[in-house]
Amino acid sequence: MSAKEPILSIGGLRCSIAGQQVVEDVTFDVPATGITAVLGRNGVGKTSTLRGILGLIARRGEVIFAGERIDALPTHRIVRRGVGYVPEDREVFARLTVAENLALAERQRKPRRDFVDALFPDLVARRDQAAGTLSGGQQQMVSVARALLNDNRLLLVDEPTKGLAPKIVTEVADALAEASKTVPILLVEQNLEVVRRLADEAVVIGGGRVVHTGKAADILADDDLTRRLLGVHAEAHR
Repeated sequence: MSAKEPILSIGGLRCSIAGQQVVEDVTFDVPATGITAVLGRNGVGKTSTLRGILGLIARRGEVIFAGERIDALPTHRIVRRGVGYVPEDREVFARLTVAENLALAERQRKPRRDFVDALFPDLVARRDQAAGTLSGGQQQMVSVARALLNDNRLLLVDEPTKGLAPKIVTEVADALAEASKTVPILLVEQNLEVVRRLADEAVVIGGGRVVHTGKAADILADDDLTRRLLGVHAEAHR
C-alpha cells in the first residue's frame, strides 16, 4: 500500500445501539501517517464511530482498512489485521497485575516490551501491582501500553486524557506522539490543547455526520469556526 493512500476509508457508516441510530452517515479517510483527530460536541457519535469501525456495535456502510473491506468482519479478525484500540473507559482487568494485563494483550512472539517500558517507566515499577489499585492516570497508561505492545498498523484511541491530571495528560500525549512516528492514529479527544499539539488532520462530527474536515491547526486557529463546530472558544483551551 502506498503511503499516499489512506490506511482507513469510511463510507456512509451508520451505527446503532439497541436499535437506536447513533451514527447517521459518516464518511472520511485516515492518512497512513500521523494523527487524525475526531472532534465534536458531547454525544454526537465520536465514540460510536470508533466502535462501529471495530464492529463492537451494529453497523452498516463501507470500512476499508489497508485496501481490504472489513465491515463484514467480526472484531477479533479486525484486531488481528493490525488495529489496536484504546477504549474511553480504560477497561483494565482490575484484579490482574499490570504485568498480567500487558501479557494478555500480546499477539506476537516478540512484543514491543522495551518500547512500552521506555514510554511508561512508572508501569515497570508497578508491574506486580493489581491494576484496580492504580490511579486513573496509571490505568490509562496500562490501556495505552496494551495497544502499543503489538506492531499494529492503526491505533484507535478514544479520549485518552479524559479526567486526568495535567502532568499525566502530558505523559500520555508524549506517548502518543512517540507512537505516531511508527503507526497512524485515529484519536477522539476533547482537550483542544492536546489536539493542537498532536493532530495533523481533523474530522468534526455533528449529529452523527461529518460536518467538517481539514487541517487540525487550521480549524483550531479559527475561533469562530471552533465555536460553531465545537461550542467552545479555541483561545480558552490554549
